[in-house]
Amino acid sequence: MLKESDLQLIEQKGITPDMITTQLNNFNNGFPFLKIESVATVGNGIVAINDQMASQCIARWNDYKAAGGTVEKFVPASGAASRMFKNIFAIVTADKANPETDFEKDFFGNISKFAFYPLLNKACVEMYQKNVTELIEEGHCAQVANALLDAKGLNYGALPKGLLKFHRAAAGTVHTPVEEHLEEGAQYAADKDRNVNLHFTVSPEHRKEFNKILDEKVPLMEKVWGVNYNVTMSEQKASTDTIAVNADNSPYRDAKGHLLFRPAGHGALIENLNEREAQVIFVKNIDNVVPARIRHTTLRYKKVIAGYLVGLQQQVAQYLTMLDEGNAPLAEILKFVENSLFTHNPAAASMDEATLAQYLRNKLNRPLRVCGMVRNEGEPGGGPYLTYNADGSYSPQILEAAQIDASNPEAVQLMKSGTHFNPVDLVCYIKDYKGNKFNLKHFVDYTTGLISEKSKDGVAIKALELPGLWNGSMSDWNTVFVEVPIETFNPVKTVNDLLRPQHQ
Repeated sequence: MLKESDLQLIEQKGITPDMITTQLNNFNNGFPFLKIESVATVGNGIVAINDQMASQCIARWNDYKAAGGTVEKFVPASGAASRMFKNIFAIVTADKANPETDFEKDFFGNISKFAFYPLLNKACVEMYQKNVTELIEEGHCAQVANALLDAKGLNYGALPKGLLKFHRAAAGTVHTPVEEHLEEGAQYAADKDRNVNLHFTVSPEHRKEFNKILDEKVPLMEKVWGVNYNVTMSEQKASTDTIAVNADNSPYRDAKGHLLFRPAGHGALIENLNEREAQVIFVKNIDNVVPARIRHTTLRYKKVIAGYLVGLQQQVAQYLTMLDEGNAPLAEILKFVENSLFTHNPAAASMDEATLAQYLRNKLNRPLRVCGMVRNEGEPGGGPYLTYNADGSYSPQILEAAQIDASNPEAVQLMKSGTHFNPVDLVCYIKDYKGNKFNLKHFVDYTTGLISEKSKDGVAIKALELPGLWNGSMSDWNTVFVEVPIETFNPVKTVNDLLRPQHQ
């Protein structure tokens, strides 16, 4: 039962009582597992691009921009880097004198290789009057770790990844992921007038630091790359927060009797993406960046998947126009839907012309995305599957392990047999064939949320995540998987990932 103070709180957030009821029902009922037709593989839902096709796609992408096509990079960048330093926090908590685990030995043994090392050295001197080397030699590893994480030092335990020093760059400078994304944007997302549109989602407490980097770096990079940057930022909306509950699914209340609301995961960012104006939007995680010296493969395949997207969209627009005019070759369009969009419906063959035409129109007239898929080499990531839709058809979807029934041996075997995964390498077309923006919220599958266990002040609670941005939030889009090289995927999940050759 909601109290008057509860109603005032949710009104301030832009949440309605009906939304609270829906969220509580989700806790009580859970979310259904998705029915899978098959794992997507090359030849069965994943397109392999040869050199000739790649060249054609790149040419098509260049033609699209030359014709005035609009483009933007959309980078989720609000998440804190705290999980990246989980092992380093443990050093401080245990007040360790020397490295003990393999992770710790790797970190301290190679500490001078990190791009942030000079700043860390300075912080150690300011905080402890000794440099990094002296502290390590004297058995004060916990102090070095504290200088890295604490607000009195580099504060890396609280900052988002986008603001951390990732790479050494030219002339002795170092780059944050923000700067790497700025460079990338200039190299594949500049429009015909050399404008680069780049959008970061940030947390409000870090907007000032993001602006500081942008104010310092954008003018210099505009001169280097010969572009004009239009960098914008947005924050995750309070209206997307979800209520937390106790173990028995009753609303959790703190010691003062207040309800607790939590950010609902990256799926909440569909609201932010929905406000973008460009036709083509690249979506890429903040930490999947490399220095300029090895960026060639990334740049090439960003252009490839963008050109592949544009080619599909042009064909979709042509077929929808023909359906409007009443002279559409239905059999040809059905073949395109099945062979190019990988969407199949066993009932399509027996539909009369009017029903088939409406079915095809419905399948074509929706947002479109091309997702880069890399060979599975043990890295975490959503898997590509062909899954069933409410109308009986099945089509490509990116699924996380939590969306697959672990008690179903057949589903588990399918998951284990996957050959590829998605490293959040997406390019999207969010306008229809007449140039009007889709309302992306109409294409979310709200039955694909996730429930996770958390703790608050020592109490076990449950949290509700909205359908993931590249999972359920894009569930009803047309989705096409294209194989891209593993070299395009260079995530930084832990601080020691920065010691990998591609980040040095």
